[in-house]
Order: sequence, then C-alpha cells, then structure tokens
Amino acid sequence: MIEFINVTKEYSDTQALQNVSFHIDDGEFVFIIGHSGAGKTTLTKRLLREEKVTEGKILVDGIDVTELSARGIPYYRRKLGMVFQDFRLFRDKTAYENIACIMRAVGTPGAEIRRRVPALLRTVAMEDKQKHFPRELSGGEQQRVALARAIANNPDIIIADEPTGNIDPEMSIEIMNLLMKINQILGKTVIVVTHEMDLVERFGHRVITLDGGKLDSDINLESAVADFEDSENTGGENE
Repeated sequence: MIEFINVTKEYSDTQALQNVSFHIDDGEFVFIIGHSGAGKTTLTKRLLREEKVTEGKILVDGIDVTELSARGIPYYRRKLGMVFQDFRLFRDKTAYENIACIMRAVGTPGAEIRRRVPALLRTVAMEDKQKHFPRELSGGEQQRVALARAIANNPDIIIADEPTGNIDPEMSIEIMNLLMKINQILGKTVIVVTHEMDLVERFGHRVITLDGGKLDSDINLESAVADFEDSENTGGENE
C-alpha cells in the first residue's frame, strides 16, 4: 500500500533522508522511531507531499506521490488522516465543530455530518464533551478529539506524529489503545512516529528505525517476542 523506493531528500549540503526503502501493507500498524534529527519528520512530510523528494519514489495505492500535480495533492491527502503532537484543533470551535468543519471541507452532506460526528466522538469516549472548546479540555481530551477528526473522512491511512508528546503517561496509553482500536476494528493502516521506546515496547508491532537519515532497522516486535517465547518453551521441554 505504501512503498518508499530509494528515497533521498537533500537540504543544501545535508541529506535528511538517504536512500530509504520500505513497504507498509494495507492494514498494518507500524512505529517509526529515531532520535531527534534521525529523519522522522522529513519522512512524514514526504508522505504528506508537503515537499518533493530529491531522488526516489513514494507509491501509495499505486499512485506515485512524487509526481503529483499541485491540483492532485488535496485529493491525494484525503487518503490520509493526521494526528499531531500539538493537536492543532481550531481554538474557536467546539469539539463537534472541529470534526464537522473537516467533513464540510470535502462536501459531506449536513445530515451525514449530524449523524456521524456524535458517533465519532463516542468512538473516542468524548460524546459528553462535544460542546466544549479546546481550552475547556485536557491535553488527552484534545488528542481524543484530534483522533476523531483524523478518521472523520474515512481515510485509508492514519499518521500520528508524536501523538503522546504533550500528554501524561496514563493518557498516552489510552491514546495508543485508541490507535490500536482504529487499526484493528476499522482496519486502517496506522503509522505512529515517536521517540518513546517504552510505548513501542509495550505495544509491540513492527518498528522501523531511522538513524541519521538512513533506515537502521525494520523489525516486527510481535514476531520477535513470539519467536523468543517459542524458543524458551522448546528449550524448557528439551531440558
């Protein structure tokens, strides 16, 4: 579904991404990790088509994102739902309106908006806060609204860029559980960009590691843990 093919991005004399290649299947849950400056933000911006690559290709559902025209970019971005570290909610709109305005922007009929927005807020356990403004919500509550907004237009892919960076550890786990729910129940491809290794290890799944703009490793933690447990069990039986 998503394929990076030898992607390089240069800024002046710096290579922010260097010959990066990987494939993400439809419905996968993937962590992208790395220290500050590793290339995570650059990679995300390429996927959003905020900037062009210097070399290489990015394919999404067979579409070459690197060759999109300015006119085609907004239509391509409808495939994507974004969740940001700083929430990026409209401060002068209620939780309900923050979601509804995104749906209006793509021409969703009013009757469908009135039906779906409360359902979306229920999905993230925020149905009782639909009339609240962002200033009246905690950081975790704002991120829940941001999650509901990200799935409002039924995108294929959810990209969460440091989604737990501005919330407390307990709420971080709840947000990650919601992202898991979006992946497992709604079948969305979910990409979580983070530097929080404790969350990565807690929730497992596939982990793509960037270091200095290069692909450092690509490991499925679930499979690795299962293989380790199998080997431990086998060893115990042999003994």
